[in-house]
Amino acid sequence: MYQLLKQEGHARRAQFITPHGTVQTPGFMNVATCGAIKGAVSAFDLKELKCQVMLCNTYHLHLRPGDQVVKKMGGLHRFTGWQGPILTDSGGFQVFSLSKLRNIKEEGVTFASHIDGHKIFMGPEESMRIQSNLASTIAMAFDECVENPAEYDYVKQSCERTTRWLHRCKDEMDRLNGLEDTINPKQMLFGINQGSTYEDLRIRHMREIRDLNLDGYAIGGLAVGESAEEMYRIIEAVEPEMPSEKIRYLMGVGTPVNILEAVFRGVDLFDCVMPSRNARHGHLFTWQGIRNLMNAKYELDDLPVDEQCDCPVCRNFSRSYLRHLFKSGEMLAMRLSVMHNIYFYNTLLERIRRALDEGEFTSFYRKYREILGMRI
Repeated sequence: MYQLLKQEGHARRAQFITPHGTVQTPGFMNVATCGAIKGAVSAFDLKELKCQVMLCNTYHLHLRPGDQVVKKMGGLHRFTGWQGPILTDSGGFQVFSLSKLRNIKEEGVTFASHIDGHKIFMGPEESMRIQSNLASTIAMAFDECVENPAEYDYVKQSCERTTRWLHRCKDEMDRLNGLEDTINPKQMLFGINQGSTYEDLRIRHMREIRDLNLDGYAIGGLAVGESAEEMYRIIEAVEPEMPSEKIRYLMGVGTPVNILEAVFRGVDLFDCVMPSRNARHGHLFTWQGIRNLMNAKYELDDLPVDEQCDCPVCRNFSRSYLRHLFKSGEMLAMRLSVMHNIYFYNTLLERIRRALDEGEFTSFYRKYREILGMRI
């Protein structure tokens, strides 16, 4: 259940109540694709890093270890040790990313495993069954993500098919939640808005799916080839059509500046692999901009990564030490850097919430949109 607490312009301060805890929004979901954050960070570390929601991937967990294995182990919460809300992606984005290996039909999609090439079929019902076995808090509807730019006619047909698939997802989830052996009979369902960069298709699709009264609504198919300006334009077009009483999730986005801009335009929830992926290459986010620890100037620098940060890494280690770990190929370099970036992202959202609480978001937005994307 979504409870709006305060609003400043389009920016919304709220809380989202789920069977596994309440999420304060705007909020960031940390991406644990295979049930773990890449960089040797466990579910127990996430608590210290201010994480609210863990995001796992349906496609990857279906392949390894297998969703039936996870079900036998008691679902993702027992399997991973994370007790807060978990969102599972539907597998639709992986179908998009495996475009050379797929065949899309009305029933669903046949594609080849990226591990060993064996054929896999996934449609709305299969995606819902896998996610029910995983027992996540929130399941995403199975959709088709279209690469930008794309032909108008194809996008139109794709949106219509995604709507039909959404109806099938809802029916199957209702059935699964009623079964005796379902681990999480209160599993929630989010629908996904598609339409590439065509405003008319985006608006039409949103109007079609909002009538299903789902638990939340996502904007998908962005940050896949279009410019940031086009992404913001689409959010502005779709936002007035999204139910005001439901949570809004922008999928796969993005940089700290992208998040600020999207909150400004009315989005509540985000996820992105960027904090962990960039960290593993020595690119760390700070309140002064982006710092590349590989630079020679940090060789004798005994300051923390960010003097304004109180994360476990900045409290205990220097830029010089982290740079040494990277240069030496030590796994600890990745772990510490990932921990810092996750903490930074969750603190950014925490500070956004505080600014909204205090009626200061507009000034916060204007200040940090110029700083957070800068390279130091």
